[in-house]
Amino acid sequence: MTVHLHTRPLTAEAFAPYGDVLAAEGLPDKLINQGRCGRFHDRARLDFSDGKAGISIFKGEKETLPLALKMVERHPLGSQAFVPMSADSFLVVVARDQQGTPVDPVAFLTEPGQAINFHKGTWHGVLTPLSEPGVFAVVDRIGDGANLEEYWFDTEYIINR
Repeated sequence: MTVHLHTRPLTAEAFAPYGDVLAAEGLPDKLINQGRCGRFHDRARLDFSDGKAGISIFKGEKETLPLALKMVERHPLGSQAFVPMSADSFLVVVARDQQGTPVDPVAFLTEPGQAINFHKGTWHGVLTPLSEPGVFAVVDRIGDGANLEEYWFDTEYIINR
């Protein structure tokens, strides 16, 4: 059986069950730097069971749609934020958890200038840049212990625009 998923725009409301959308939208929380910079304060729920927050740089290969979704993963010990280091859109796939199994995958397409933070334990697709260079700052848990679970789907999912 093949299921076709269509991307939808990434909005804070639609993404709320899975994580946070990070963007400089609306009015800033405060102005800083002599009023020349808007601060959009504390926009992600960073959550780590133990360890510490770390910032790593990921460089992913460009993907194109349609794209087969074969696997999702989750991090039970910490949240994970992806901040693109270029003004390009990327694909974000998430799925609800049903007793330890990912179900009902959803595909979002970001707008330039958006970043995301997956809540701890959220099933999600792998990093999927749709443009070169595919470089992201990633804020996640650094520490001991197994913080990665993978799930390989039996159903074939194809993601289209």
